[in-house]
This record gives sequence, structure tokens and C-alpha cells, in this order.
Amino acid sequence: MTRLVVVSNRVTIPKSRQRPQAGGLAVALGNALEEYGGIWFGWDGQVVDRRPSNPKTVDQDNVRYAVTPLTREEHDHYYIGYANGVLWPLCHFRLDSMEFRSEHRRGYEAVNERFARQIAALLEGDELVWVNDYHLFPLARELRREGVDQPLGFFLHIPFPSFDVLRALPGWRDLLAQLVEYDLIGVQTVNDRRALEESLVFGLGGRVVEGGVRVEGRTVRTLADPVGVEVDELARLAADSADSRRVQRLVTSLGRRELIIGVDRLDYSKGLPQRFDAYEALLERSRRRHGRTVFMQIASPSRQAIGAYDRLRRELEERAGHINGTWADFDWVPTRYINKTFARASLLGFFRTARVGLVTPLRDGMNLVSKEFVVAQDPQDPGVLVLSELAGAAAELDSALLVNPWDAEGMGAALERALSMGQAERRERWQRMFEVLKENDLTTWSRRYLAALEEARHGSA
Repeated sequence: MTRLVVVSNRVTIPKSRQRPQAGGLAVALGNALEEYGGIWFGWDGQVVDRRPSNPKTVDQDNVRYAVTPLTREEHDHYYIGYANGVLWPLCHFRLDSMEFRSEHRRGYEAVNERFARQIAALLEGDELVWVNDYHLFPLARELRREGVDQPLGFFLHIPFPSFDVLRALPGWRDLLAQLVEYDLIGVQTVNDRRALEESLVFGLGGRVVEGGVRVEGRTVRTLADPVGVEVDELARLAADSADSRRVQRLVTSLGRRELIIGVDRLDYSKGLPQRFDAYEALLERSRRRHGRTVFMQIASPSRQAIGAYDRLRRELEERAGHINGTWADFDWVPTRYINKTFARASLLGFFRTARVGLVTPLRDGMNLVSKEFVVAQDPQDPGVLVLSELAGAAAELDSALLVNPWDAEGMGAALERALSMGQAERRERWQRMFEVLKENDLTTWSRRYLAALEEARHGSA
């Protein structure tokens, strides 16, 4: 029977057989592995002085977890310097934040070489190998060099840059050459698939054929496959969390005020400063919202070793202080900015409490927060999603109020419309979005991708 080998940048070995609180990718990959049986390989999050020769392995149920630490040098070059200092801003169209250094690129490729050697030693011959995200672009080439001939699939969870943006990357042709060693490349949206295929055509002389691109004598399959969420479980968890002590504390603190909520990692791709501007635009245009609304932005700490993130944190603190200093009254503080991490159950309860979910990334591969907000709502009295049209999720959630995240006044107007929307329209919009998410849930996504990888097994010649 075919086994599945999943490779991702980070892997956490479960401490028990209970489902993890982490969502999104971790849950999807874990479910797929439980179904197939196999191996989950990746970095364990530890940074050490000496590189171990072999990964640590732990068997649990039908899955073998194989994890390895990074040395300080590997962490600084592979993870901080290149993956998050070059590839992340490149794929999010933020060339102003890209800081390329040759030693970072060499360190990035060296870690992928090491991972490939360790993975190859674990393979037995009849596996599907599913590699995930931008940290591991070169892994297929390195696995092929190790003699691995099993089907190799790659899924990019962030946007694929346009060809013009890609060419700003030193060594961009080599990145494309690394990608075509995969049998299947999955991306989140039709636009990402188009950008990928155009890059392979104009960058490597490929030719678009049915199902993919013919390049360098072989066909690389391409797939637009949006990631979903675990709809039933999240809806249940949100309903259960509504009565929790933490959520009730929030409800009590709001009184009769309506909550606008944003929840994101602290990242420049999420459009957080623009979000504060939008809320201030609402206060400027709608005096009746004074004292009657609260905007709560939760921004969990992220990549604190990168200077751009520290500067963003300080900017958000200043903007929250400015809004409160300008608009607050003795019995009303309009903005709550929270730079900490909350348990997933608490966040779902917060979503269910909110009248408006404000999700306005400047660029996002998908954005699962927007989907989680929809799923968490009370079907009888749902809130309204205000969503950036530049998030991948906008293609599915077109019943949200779609906005341009660069247009503060337009977003302010959308907030006013969301707060004024009657229950009948709110329920109709929510129902349409919920049905889409139900049809394309997390399990459906992973099964669809793996079915495509199975088909690609003999389709690359």
C-alpha cells in the first residue's frame, strides 16, 4: 500500500492523541497522514549548537514523526535570512522589504540538501512525497540527486509572484528549475496558477498543455486548489466557546457596543496600519458610531528577529494610541490593540461575539482567518465579513463585503454598511459563504490534492 511522506518547515510531535489546537496546514496534513499512514518530516523548532546526523523519530498511531533541529547558522541563513527575508516579501509583492544576501541563499540550499539526505534514508520505495511551502522550493531537485524517483508534489500556501516580480530575485531561473523537478505543483488560486505557468513559459521556455506545463522534456502538472477549514469542528468549538469565561469577559466589557475584530499574525502583508486608518475613517464619517463600537485588533507576535516586524509593532501601537487619544471619551475606548497569542477556542468565541470581521491583507495566498470567522458565526444572527479583494479567499467568499485594502475611506464605508446591515441580509450572505466552505472543507482539499498527485505518478514523461 502506498505510504504518504509529508515534508513541511515545522513539525510538532503531538504530546497526546488529542487533536492539536493548531489549525490550517497542521490539521490538514495530520489528517492525510492518519488516512494513508507514513512519515511527517520537518524542523522541530529547536536551534542547537551542533547539527545531529539523524532526525529524531517518534511513532504515534499510523504516523512516524521525523524531526530535526537547526543550528544557529542554519536558522539565521535558511529561515530568517532567505525564507523570510527574501522569499516571503517576494511572494507578497513587497520588494522594498527583500534583503538578499548570497550567504543566506547558500544556507537555504544547504538546509534543503541536508533535509533531502535525511528524508531519502527514510524512504522504502512506494511513497507519495508531499512537500509544503516556500521554505522547501529546492527539495525536489535535492531528492532527485539522492536517487529518489517517487512522485513528488509541492504545494505553495502563499501567493506565487507574477513573472515581472519574480525576476527581481537574484537566481530566479534556478528557482524555476528547482520547481520543475516536482511532478505536481499546487497553488491556492487560479491567479497563482496563471502566474506560475507564465513564469515557466517565459522563464524556461515551457509550453502550456492540458493540466500543466511541458518544460525540459517533461510535463509538470499544475493545480489551483484552495485550502479549506475543518467546518463542522470549528462551528462546534465556536458554539461551545461562546459561554467560556474568557469570551464572557469580553462580552461584559463591551456592554451594548458592537465589536469589529481583526486577528492576524504581526506581519506587514496583513494590512494592519491600513486597517486602523479604516476604523478612523469610520469614526470621522459616522458620529453615531462614537461610543457604540469597539475595534479590537489581535496581532500575535511573529518573526521578532526581523527588524521590519519590530517596526510594524511600534507603528501599530502609535496608531492605536492616536485613535484613542483623538476619539476616546471618559467611558469609551474605541480601539483595543493586543500583541499576544490566544488559544484557538478563545478566538473562535471572539469571532462569534463580533458584529464585523475585518480581514484586509495587502496580499494573501488564502487567509484562513476569514473562513474561520464565517464558520464561527451564530447562524441565526451572524456577523458580517469585510474582506480584502487581494486575499485568495475572496474568490470563494464573494458574499463578503469586498474592499481594496489601500482605500481607507472605502473600507470605512464598508464598515458602516456592515454595522447597518439587517439580519435578513446578514443571514443570506453568511449562508452562501458557509455552503461554499462546507463543500470545500479541509479534508476535501487534501484528498483532492493527493488524488492529483496519484494521477501525476505516471504523467510526467
